[in-house]
Amino acid sequence: MNPEISVIIPALNEEKYIAHPLGGLSRQTFKNFETIVVDGGSHDRTVKIASGKARVIVERKRGPAAARNAGAAIAKGKVLVFLDADTRPSPRLLETFSKAFGSMHIIAATGPILPLEKTRRVVGAGYRFVSILFVRFSILIGMPSIVGANFAVRRREFIREGGFNENMLTYEDWDLSMRLRKLGRVCFLKNAIVHTSVRRISEWGIVGFLKYYTGNIARYTLFKKPKEDYKAVR
Repeated sequence: MNPEISVIIPALNEEKYIAHPLGGLSRQTFKNFETIVVDGGSHDRTVKIASGKARVIVERKRGPAAARNAGAAIAKGKVLVFLDADTRPSPRLLETFSKAFGSMHIIAATGPILPLEKTRRVVGAGYRFVSILFVRFSILIGMPSIVGANFAVRRREFIREGGFNENMLTYEDWDLSMRLRKLGRVCFLKNAIVHTSVRRISEWGIVGFLKYYTGNIARYTLFKKPKEDYKAVR
């Protein structure tokens, strides 16, 4: 019997973090799911750590879009849930998605993305503003902006839209959510919570982080050409 949900996690040299999503998935209240880790050719212990806890495949084409598509290509679930390798799902994440996709009107969903590590209040407030207020507003006005760290989509519609655009090394998640909007309802679920690492903000600083993302939003919105430089932070 095929699983209802397939969880897909792209990873590259994530030995320090890959235990977070895998550990969080082991504690899910919903059990009818499979886990697929798509490794980009790691040189550390990522594959060894993930093996035994997930199905591991290798996709050497550059970028998260290619990795996510490779995972989706072998997925058996009717619903695909995409997480990041430094993201820990809350115990009821998959249960929340399963209940929501019981409605055939819903074709994609997301929820809050909160800090994994202890951090400054201003950083925590920023996460809540972006992942809750901004994302809910984007869905409300018909321009959904779903982040790949917490992205659920019905497999049928994912395939129909051709998956993530592999020519995009950034904003491939927003691009897909914008394309999905014409196929059905995209929703925000307050209980579909994940916690993700603040390592990028810690290295870039809040100003650098905001500068990069606001500039990228403009590039995507105006020219459909988001940035291709996205420095890895380990």
